[in-house]
Amino acid sequence: MLQITFPEIARLLAGLRSSVPAAESHGCLCGALCARQHYPIERWLDEIVPEPDQVGEEGRKTLRLLFSDTLQALRGDQMEFDLLLPDDDTALKDRATALSQWCQGFLYGFGTGQPPSADDLPADVNEVLSDLTQIGRATVELDESDEEEERAYAEIVEYVRAGVQLIHDELAPLREGEGAGADGAGPDDDEDFPTSGIDPSKLN
Repeated sequence: MLQITFPEIARLLAGLRSSVPAAESHGCLCGALCARQHYPIERWLDEIVPEPDQVGEEGRKTLRLLFSDTLQALRGDQMEFDLLLPDDDTALKDRATALSQWCQGFLYGFGTGQPPSADDLPADVNEVLSDLTQIGRATVELDESDEEEERAYAEIVEYVRAGVQLIHDELAPLREGEGAGADGAGPDDDEDFPTSGIDPSKLN
């Protein structure tokens, strides 16, 4: 359960002149936590704000709470992990755009965590990564009054949430092993994973 809301992070990052959208910043954090056993908050701040030293006490407290809640949810056993996304009062198009940004951020954070190559990852992890890649690249054209598209969006959000938890859990032995969690560059951002799994056509 996240104690920090999407608008709070969006306002904070805007005030810090960050070019990283709120959803993408959270996706970046989750991707890095899936790939690395030890990921300091300072490195996350380096990724999402232009001048981390300029983050004030209140801002740092807010970001630290989001970091802590996310880490505990991913690595706990209560199945409380969730994505930082706009609430249901936000226009569907904006929510779908944020979901796409979240997936982009996840793939970036996962790559910078220097995970194993795609050939060495479990098949189900590669499947979810492929699907996140598709969702992250999707353009958004949705009918705000279509209940089916609302349901499709909710289903994709749930798929991403469950898929990321699966990636985290599947990679636990690798994170704890010798080859996981090292500093350094990860796979190229443009690397494609094998295409399979969910069809995100509702976001195309």
